[in-house]
Amino acid sequence: MTLQLFFTVFATVFLAELGDKTQLATLLFAGRSPGNLWSVFLGASAALIVSTAVGVAAGAAVTQLVSPKYLTYAAGVGFIAIGLWTLWSAQAG
Repeated sequence: MTLQLFFTVFATVFLAELGDKTQLATLLFAGRSPGNLWSVFLGASAALIVSTAVGVAAGAAVTQLVSPKYLTYAAGVGFIAIGLWTLWSAQAG
């Protein structure tokens, strides 16, 4: 394990998760259950660990079939498409 990779992944995922719907849902659960914050924390943490494990396993499996270079291109195009769709939706609304 390289520390540079660890910190790059940590920073990227941490910043991507700030303010997203998962964090907002967790905030709501914590607000509704102030006496059970550890249950909310552990449940949310376990869900993120499992979803991350699925992502890592899927990434490892897909790279057996498709070059990581092409996956990077596809991800970039996907993010651009989502951004354009978001801008278009904001203009239409």
